[in-house]
Formats: sequence, structure tokens, C-alpha cells
Amino acid sequence: MHIKIQNSLIGYHNPVFIIAEGCDNHLGNIATAKEMIREAKRAGADAIKFQHHLPDEEMLPDTPMSDNFQEPLYEFLKKYALTLEQHRELKSYCDEVGILYMCTPFSLKAAQEINSLVPAFKIGSGEMTDIPSLVRIGQMSKPMIVSTGMCTLEEIDRTYNALANRDVPLVLMNCLSEYPPVYEDLNLGVITEMIKRYPKAVIGHSDHTPDLYTCFAATALGARVLEKHVILDKSQPGPDQSVSIEFDELAKLVEGVRKIEVSLGTEKRVQSKEKSIRTWAFRSIVSLRPIAAGEVIQQDDIWSKRPGTGIPAHQMDNVIGKKVIKDIPANTLISWADLDE
Repeated sequence: MHIKIQNSLIGYHNPVFIIAEGCDNHLGNIATAKEMIREAKRAGADAIKFQHHLPDEEMLPDTPMSDNFQEPLYEFLKKYALTLEQHRELKSYCDEVGILYMCTPFSLKAAQEINSLVPAFKIGSGEMTDIPSLVRIGQMSKPMIVSTGMCTLEEIDRTYNALANRDVPLVLMNCLSEYPPVYEDLNLGVITEMIKRYPKAVIGHSDHTPDLYTCFAATALGARVLEKHVILDKSQPGPDQSVSIEFDELAKLVEGVRKIEVSLGTEKRVQSKEKSIRTWAFRSIVSLRPIAAGEVIQQDDIWSKRPGTGIPAHQMDNVIGKKVIKDIPANTLISWADLDE
């Protein structure tokens, strides 16, 4: 199973697709957003993602506050949300820098406005159960990456069926909507359950921890898309500050994921670089005392030592009881030529 987002193939035989989630950590400053784009490219991310908010389309003004906000979200977005013209400018700048521009629309109208700018739609967890909007967005004939925080498997089933049955190229992101999360709540093993449960989707992981460890674990468990919040300076206040990493950390994340993904083969064989090591590291049968010609070898006469160039240690039972046909000094490798057939 794989999907294509612009020039990137995403799936179980392809590199992990790494998204730097710029969210609203630019605080509405276009110069800051452009610096984030440059830093994401330097770190090796495949894409940087921003958010398109039309506050009056996505929420009522008196929507309850989340614990990770210090002011009502509606008011925050009214102050800091990027305009459509700014998104166009950032898309153009991403093209210039050479990194994929992505964007999360938080309403159907927002998706319609950015449709010409994005190769795929990223859907946040809060919109995961909004089937009418998701179906309409799916009709725009682009891949959809849908986060699943706060949701039950049955709710994910409903969204999966609504989109997969309409042949929407789909990525489902394992996600926990805690900011930051309690590690015991993460349940990363759900990734493997989702891979089995949703065969028409690629499974990824959207991570809200303040470090890198669970992204590495998600990669090892089979996630083929990773999304991580990024910020230029973690001392900067904002709603996503506590779940964001700086760009030097993003570079370490990319480096680690690339090393992990190439290490996940399933073939157990002797590798070429191991072959020379086998010759000295494995053990062979050696004499523990001088053994004269004509003697019959007993267990107390022999044991195993390095190197592995003589009779292998696992054949010790075949050596015991053999007659020696020439003198063998102590502490010497025994060969079949020393023994009576």
C-alpha cells in the first residue's frame, strides 16, 4: 500500500515521510515563517506544514479553552492566523527553497481556499469525526492525511470507511491529543493494530511529546509518516510551545529515522562484514593437556576456545571417543587430521 504526494511515494516500502509542523508558532510573522521553512529544509524534513484558520468558519467565539492555551483560541487565531495571501507567499517560498509546502485547513471553506496551493490535505484530530466536511474535501481528489487523536477505533472506522470507500488516497495518523502527553497514555502499539485494521490506508504517527524517542519507536513499529511540531525557540510562548522541538532536534530526528528505517529488514543471514569476524570470534575445539598418539579423547581433555578456524565447538560430541593418531600439544587447535577416522 502506498500513496503519492507530489513527487513522494509514501508507504511500507518507501522512506518515512517527515512533516515539520510549523502550526502557529510563527505568531503571524511571515519572516518567522520563512525562517522556519529554511530551517526545516536544512534539517532534512520532507515537508513543512502550516495551518489555515478562518475562525468564524471553524468555531463559535465562546468555544471553551483548552488547557494548553492561555487565551481563548478564537481570540488567538484572530490575532495570529495567516491570511490566504500569506499562504500563497509561503507556498512560493517553499518552492524556491525546495521543500514541500503543506497546510491544514480547519474548515471546509479553508480547504476550498487552499486547494490550489496544496498537493494533499492534512486534517487535524478535531475534524476527524466531521464526516460531511471530510467527504467534501475528499471530492477535491487529493490525498488526505487524517490525525486520530481523541478518537475511538470505532470512530476511526467510520472515517476510514467514508473515505476509503470513496477511493480517497488516505493516511491515518496515530495521535494522542494531550499537550504534552503522559507517556503511559501513548499506546504506540496501536500503530501495528491500525496497520492490520486499515489495509487501504498508510499509517503514520503525529507526535506531541517534547522529545524524539516516541517518533523513533513509531518508525520501528511501522509508521510511514511522521509529524512533529517545530519552533525556532522553545522559550517563545504560544499554544504549541510545550509540544514543539527546535530545528536542531528536528535534524537529529531526521537522521535517526533514516538510520532506523534502513535497519528494519527481516532477513537473517551472515553479512559480508561479519564473515571475517566469524573466523576469530567463534570457538573451536582445543586440547587442555598434551594428548599422546594412541590415546582416546575424553571430555576432560578438550574444550572450546577462539579462533573459529578449527573443528567447530558444536561438534565436540563427535570428537570425544576418537583415537589420536599423532601427538597433540596442550592448548592447541585439534583438527580432523589428528584423529582416527
